[in-house]
Amino acid sequence: MKLIINQKTNKMKQYMITATHLLAIALGFGSHANAQTSKTHPIFSTSEQKNRETYFKTIKVDGLDIFYREAGDKNKPTILLLHGYPSSSHMFRDLMNDLSADYHLVAPDYPGFGQSSAPAPSDYEYSFDNLTVTINHFIDAVGLKKFSLYMQDYGGPVGFRIASQRPGMIQALIIQNANAYEEGLGEALNPLVAYIQNPNDSTVKPVKELMSFAGTKWQYTDGAEDISRISPDSYITDQYYLDKPGSEAIQLALFRNYGTNMKLYPVWHAYFKKFQPTTLVISGKNDKLFIAAGAEAFRKDIQDAQISLLNGGHFVLEEKHAEAAAIIKSFLSKKGIH
Repeated sequence: MKLIINQKTNKMKQYMITATHLLAIALGFGSHANAQTSKTHPIFSTSEQKNRETYFKTIKVDGLDIFYREAGDKNKPTILLLHGYPSSSHMFRDLMNDLSADYHLVAPDYPGFGQSSAPAPSDYEYSFDNLTVTINHFIDAVGLKKFSLYMQDYGGPVGFRIASQRPGMIQALIIQNANAYEEGLGEALNPLVAYIQNPNDSTVKPVKELMSFAGTKWQYTDGAEDISRISPDSYITDQYYLDKPGSEAIQLALFRNYGTNMKLYPVWHAYFKKFQPTTLVISGKNDKLFIAAGAEAFRKDIQDAQISLLNGGHFVLEEKHAEAAAIIKSFLSKKGIH
């Protein structure tokens, strides 16, 4: 009886030793060979990991500090990302991470936005023509030669100016809730139109409401498929910059100047028709500012434009950045930009 018990005990010990050994291997605490494999075959090499990280930089452009985010390998195709109102390069944080393994990404903050210099309107002309001058000089300062141009909201009027002025630099246009057609102007823009046409104490009131916390939050959440996926960090960050001293005067100056963009629609249409730029539209289809009809309108002048509307609002990247990244990679690869 004692012998049988001892045999059972020994078998139980052997079982426990074997099980413990297998568990250790599974958790990575096994043999020296296994440890060496983990060290010598990482998921990413040091250089690959470095390229996938986002770096936060500042460069002098015409005496201004222009802040920008940069990620990806400079030897890979470049995408220049131009943000909208009231955001900054912060709006591209997730998309840059999604695309950094395959592309070189550069996203600046305009003067008066984000971390860039914000001189008073008396010291810097806050017009879309002048923002374009600054970003053109930024392009030259950081050494970009060829790039795809991603444009959202204000990024449209800045980017379309750049593309029509320097068409040889443009590999592709990626348009997200940015407008170049009258049919794309939603009724939610009516207060802005009234202010452009007649700036006074009465017309400025609803425009200032758009600059309030409620107005900023609305731009992010209205039209979203799932509001719980919209990080409050985004609209809280934007509002922080809007509430800084001097910001209201800057933004009102740009609002008053917005009408110059609509006057350039025929110029941009002529550029589209002549150069037929490789074009992808990935707008949030529920946007009430720049509505879906404006996204579809690009096909009028760009024959092979791909329109892939996403189920979201004005800042659709907040919840659809991974879907947008997959569409961008597939589209650019199909067009030989990879």
